Amino acid sequence: MSHQQTDKPDARRLPNLMDLPLEEMEAFIFSSGKEKYRARQIMKWLYQSGVTSFETMTTLGRDFREKLPSMARIYRPTIARIQKSRDGTQKALLELEDGLYIESVLIPGKNHWTLCVSTQAGCAMDCAFCLTAKGGFKRNLTPAEIVGQFVTLRHETKEGAAVGNIVMMGMGEPLANYENTIKAIKILTSDYAVGMSNRRITLSTCGLVPQIGRLGTENSINLAVSLNAHDDETRNRLMPVNKKYPLAELMEACKKYPMPGRRMLTYEYILIDGVNSSRADAQKLARLLAGQRCKINLITFNEYPGSPFKSPSPETVSAFQQVLLDRHYTAMLRKSKGADILAACGQLSGAYTKA
Repeated sequence: MSHQQTDKPDARRLPNLMDLPLEEMEAFIFSSGKEKYRARQIMKWLYQSGVTSFETMTTLGRDFREKLPSMARIYRPTIARIQKSRDGTQKALLELEDGLYIESVLIPGKNHWTLCVSTQAGCAMDCAFCLTAKGGFKRNLTPAEIVGQFVTLRHETKEGAAVGNIVMMGMGEPLANYENTIKAIKILTSDYAVGMSNRRITLSTCGLVPQIGRLGTENSINLAVSLNAHDDETRNRLMPVNKKYPLAELMEACKKYPMPGRRMLTYEYILIDGVNSSRADAQKLARLLAGQRCKINLITFNEYPGSPFKSPSPETVSAFQQVLLDRHYTAMLRKSKGADILAACGQLSGAYTKA
């Protein structure tokens, strides 16, 4: 656990420098009477070196280093526990400074790891198949708490140092925490901070139509849409957000979302036995997505204790996929990882129980 610069009685009232994208950091440093380029130096220390105290920032003058703790603080989430799955997946339980817990997942790949980060503590979207929803919504995460999941795991775990992709698919709906999520993306893609290409970041949404439109004008990260049904009646039942933004509106927003170069928008489709997984369902899904340049990630429902649904049989899943392949869609069966430690899609809860 890192010693973070928050130990003074009123320290939490001070601005957390890890909440600030570069332009805001520059404005803050300039307002303190220092040169703007000092902001770039501080960001390199925070994100590339992973320091959590001002005194270690040796490229700053001693006077400035001694002054900074009275002006600002450094805070990021701390690791409470890491669970390891049989398949190599690791689930990190992270503690926030108000005592809440969130979860991040390190997913192994051939050449690098992918980190799945949370954007909210809990979730208000109430999707019927998702364990996170069962715990209700607690609060939005700050930019520091979103980016901090990556920074903490990068500097405190061997696997975190090998992360090559970030997916915003953990706890919460990223677009319901729009401003903080955008700030986090700016920090992640800044050359002076994490320096990750926007091609390496994917945001997953349940379908908040106005925010999808806004996101498309502000940056060019990858977008994944949790679809899970081809008709409003089924989607209303699975995902209450559909009552506000029905499929016709969602499809229109997705068609307009800019995906540069050869990149394609991703639709995520959780296959649930007896609900949305028949060959007829696949045929209707193909019709719904006709004419769109997209790929479809098929995910078999991940059961959890008390879950209301069941996973379909491998034969059902294969038949569903084949219908889409026959219609020339890129349809991949995404192998869920970490199910044995409740780290798979839709299984995160942020629940802390002493081992």
